Amino acid sequence: METRAILVAGGKGSRLYPFTRYTQKTLLPLFDRPVIDYALGTIRRGGISKITIISNEHIGHIAKHVGESLENEQIHYVLEEEPKGVAKALSLARPYNKRCRLMIYFSDNITTVEFNEIVSDFSDAEEPPGCLLLAREEENPQAFGVAVLDDDGKIIDVVEKPENPPSNLAIGGIYLFDETFWDKLDAAVAEKGDAFSISDINRAYIAEDKAEFISV
Repeated sequence: METRAILVAGGKGSRLYPFTRYTQKTLLPLFDRPVIDYALGTIRRGGISKITIISNEHIGHIAKHVGESLENEQIHYVLEEEPKGVAKALSLARPYNKRCRLMIYFSDNITTVEFNEIVSDFSDAEEPPGCLLLAREEENPQAFGVAVLDDDGKIIDVVEKPENPPSNLAIGGIYLFDETFWDKLDAAVAEKGDAFSISDINRAYIAEDKAEFISV
């Protein structure tokens, strides 16, 4: 089954004012190119050719920078008119991402992980492969979803922004989800409402013993 990407480039970037007053934070340069280029490069090198980009009122600036698409690639640009949380933002991309597997990429994350083989194996799995999470060691993981591991190093829970982290492995930013993602999103939103976080999706996969992680 095909894997597509949803690139979430929302947020006001208030901590970067005044630089983000007139542009989206992922268009700010890091070294010699905008931050969003690193995310797109990771997605493209992963062999994903159908990409939905979600952003705020600066979506036009992003579209102008990224352009229509590369050859044999499809890019949809989706406007998030006002911030209503990650579930609402992701749902805006739903019409373009049905009956497929997903890479969900929050655009201010940069990784050296190469996804080509990972995405290929994920797409080729005959049965729904669950989810694959990226975990990284953080000195202060309290600001993230944090992995809880059993004695064998298997992930058994994700705790959102804990005061006393159960590990130093932060989960977040880049995810691979199978075709059951939207059903899990609907169920989690129905249960959690405005308190929903992406960790609720991760927990749903963990409860089914369908979650794995790679440490980066």
